[in-house]
Amino acid sequence: MPDADQTTTKPQPLAGYRVLDLSQVMAGPFGCMLLGDMGADVIKVEPPRGDQTRGAMGFRMKGDDSPGFLALNRNKRSIALDLKSEAGREVFLELVRTADVLVENFRPGVAARLGVDYATLSAIRPELVYASISGFGQTGPWAARPGFDLIAQAMSGVMSAMGHPETGPVKSGVSVGDLGAGLFSIYGILSALIGRQTSGKGQYIDASLFESALALSIWETTEFWATGQSPKPLGTANRMSAPYQAFEASDGMFVVGAANEKLWEIFCKVIDRPELRQDPAFALNGDRVRNREALAATLQPTFRTRTAAEWVDAFLAAGVPAGPINDFRQVFEADHTRARDMVMEIDHPAEGPVKTLGFPVKLSDTPQQVRHPAPLLAQHRQEVLEELGLGTQADDLERRGAFG
Repeated sequence: MPDADQTTTKPQPLAGYRVLDLSQVMAGPFGCMLLGDMGADVIKVEPPRGDQTRGAMGFRMKGDDSPGFLALNRNKRSIALDLKSEAGREVFLELVRTADVLVENFRPGVAARLGVDYATLSAIRPELVYASISGFGQTGPWAARPGFDLIAQAMSGVMSAMGHPETGPVKSGVSVGDLGAGLFSIYGILSALIGRQTSGKGQYIDASLFESALALSIWETTEFWATGQSPKPLGTANRMSAPYQAFEASDGMFVVGAANEKLWEIFCKVIDRPELRQDPAFALNGDRVRNREALAATLQPTFRTRTAAEWVDAFLAAGVPAGPINDFRQVFEADHTRARDMVMEIDHPAEGPVKTLGFPVKLSDTPQQVRHPAPLLAQHRQEVLEELGLGTQADDLERRGAFG
């Protein structure tokens, strides 16, 4: 398990940039955390009761904040402001004058009512890169709808193409709308920051869960436009290649992918079924895709003759991609997961040592660092006020309702 406090003498790529994170729950917090991992100074501007994810999930460890909040908010400092109060907005506007990036996920129209929309803030800070993340975007017939990952998966078509034909639509357990929106927002933010180096001005970024989920549906939309038919769920199978799915061995399930003709030839040798290569129904990948169910049916009895581990070992030895279907205990017990530093331990003021996922992208010269654990609510209020030159006004600001 890597040392989360390991540092480098070289400045991180985003050192010197300040990000104001007004977002809650997942998409915005996830994206802002990634910016913080790369060195940005991320100030989490929370409502007086805090990010609602602090109270989410049905279990706790030691402190008051949920493990979900801890997982999405490292490398941030927290200040709580009541943006409905004049004093709270005063502090916030001082923050804006120091900021490079702002991320919010209010429902469309709320930021304007609070006086923290792009039009207002860019007049104060023209260099500001301002990202809005919503369920369906800031314009269009669905813009006013509330948006969660569940709704985005359903309305983007993603859910209709997942699961098994006989069981109906299935939601992806991984929040593809939320996480996709966070990643696409970062793509927009970093592009805008690079563009600012030439133009000297920031710009507005409009991201949504709906569009992010839809943008990830590459194979499904391709199939729809090519055939005119909405793609149906395939279980673990793939729309582009066959065999490329899970099969049942004598003791459980495994996956194997013969995604081209060379691999198909080797695949048939491994399972000792040379006759399949002569069958016109399975001759080429296009044939196998069209006859996917029949192919799976003829392969399944063969796979039940050996264990999953035996099949995986045999395919890998021959150069055919294959693997077991691990649960998370097996994942985190695997030597490879440890070798890739995908588990970190971060010291938290209330929780003590907390395990969290490691950095999924490795930079050779300026690696990501954990400089702060997920903050307690308003933990850095005085520190941030001092940086803004408002430290001596803290009591007056509190009396005027700045902090709720």
